[in-house]
Amino acid sequence: MNQNRASVSRPVQVEIIRSSRRTMALEVTRDGRVLVRAPYRMPETRIRAFVEEKKEWLEIQLARANERQEQQRQAGSISGEQRRAGIETARKRIPERAAYYAEIIGVTYGRITIREQKSRWGSCSSEGNLNFNWKLVLAPPEVLDYVVVHELCHRLQMNHSTAFWNEVERILPDYRERRKWLKENGWLLDCETI
Repeated sequence: MNQNRASVSRPVQVEIIRSSRRTMALEVTRDGRVLVRAPYRMPETRIRAFVEEKKEWLEIQLARANERQEQQRQAGSISGEQRRAGIETARKRIPERAAYYAEIIGVTYGRITIREQKSRWGSCSSEGNLNFNWKLVLAPPEVLDYVVVHELCHRLQMNHSTAFWNEVERILPDYRERRKWLKENGWLLDCETI
């Protein structure tokens, strides 16, 4: 993958990431970086024109990223003691919730690992091992339960197919609200997605 940097007409730095894709895509990351994904042979003039076409959308997204960063700064950082206490709580609560829901779903799992991932709330390996971000204990309990159920349902469906979401909904009929909370507020806990 080829990467180079170009600035647009505004004082915004744009990172161009070239790959074998066919179309262009514009992204503003959580930390406010602007990425343009473009085909290898796409002329830089066309890329700049694309960014200019999306100028209004880009300004809105950059304002949101700045607002999120400011809210995170105001929320303050987690102290070492808070982190240790959170991990300890997660090591107790998450396995309890996993055992509870595994029985309801009718699945088994391997070991549970508690981590501090930057980009995931949880994951399920093909061997059935589960990984969870300890910061889930900072979210409302129903959101923690959603992530646990999400990962356990991967024991039945190792994908995000309709069948997978049907399993999640069978256990948590209101999973969409829980998922929405995570999408809208998860960044406050410093993680992106599941």
